[in-house]
Amino acid sequence: MGNEAYLAIDVGATKTLLAVFEPSGAMICEAKIKTDPQYPKLKAELAGKIKELSERFSFSHCAIAVPGTIDFKTGVALAFGNETWRSVPVKNDLQAVLPNAKIMLHNDAKLAALSEAILLHKKYKKVLYLTISTGIGGGVITDDVIDDDFMNFEPGQMVFEHEGKIQQWEDIASGRTLKAKWGKQASEIDDPAIWRQYVKSLVAGFENLLATIRPDAVVVGGGVGAHFEKFQPYLEEELKNINNPLVPVPSLVKAQRPEEAVVYGCYEYIKQNA
Repeated sequence: MGNEAYLAIDVGATKTLLAVFEPSGAMICEAKIKTDPQYPKLKAELAGKIKELSERFSFSHCAIAVPGTIDFKTGVALAFGNETWRSVPVKNDLQAVLPNAKIMLHNDAKLAALSEAILLHKKYKKVLYLTISTGIGGGVITDDVIDDDFMNFEPGQMVFEHEGKIQQWEDIASGRTLKAKWGKQASEIDDPAIWRQYVKSLVAGFENLLATIRPDAVVVGGGVGAHFEKFQPYLEEELKNINNPLVPVPSLVKAQRPEEAVVYGCYEYIKQNA
């Protein structure tokens, strides 16, 4: 068995990413499994992969990131974002596989926010992170720490009147909706007209969040955020056109690690709470 290591687990809608970190922060191993829609099957497959990794590494700490809401006292994921699972004892299930490790559980978007905010090297005091993927999640980081005032922050669940009916923000602006409306993934879209139209679905949510949170910067990540440069100019233009002197437009920044922000956030959370 190898030297002490930290295990980071990101349970996504379609895949679950496992990453092994040295205590210094270097990622030394990465593995992926499919996120089975049946939690018992995912639990079994995850346990198998962890046992395989445990033959090479000695895990002192493990942080697992899940979508949705969490009961932090019991370590239970109450609602799992786009999955149908409810009241899943994630922390206890993981502890059974790693009996000698300290297990930590947190929301995926909050951990992604933590890692991306830390990458900004204290340039901004308050950072709003938005992940635009299958759904829309987010987190608020103040002074490089997850802000407790926004622990249950779920921006994708905000509701607006859109096209004559009340809809959630992620139902009109997520990557899932982008694909359904234009038949292409963000990586496949280069038409400025599509991005201009898409941005109009983003603006209502951004305007609301900027007025409520007053961040110094907004970092955009996730599968759609990985292509932020394609629509950033149009988003900045729309936000500046609102011209509300009480709500200045902060710096808009592309996530530096849009696909791996969560596992790096797991590492940072372990480091802060070890």
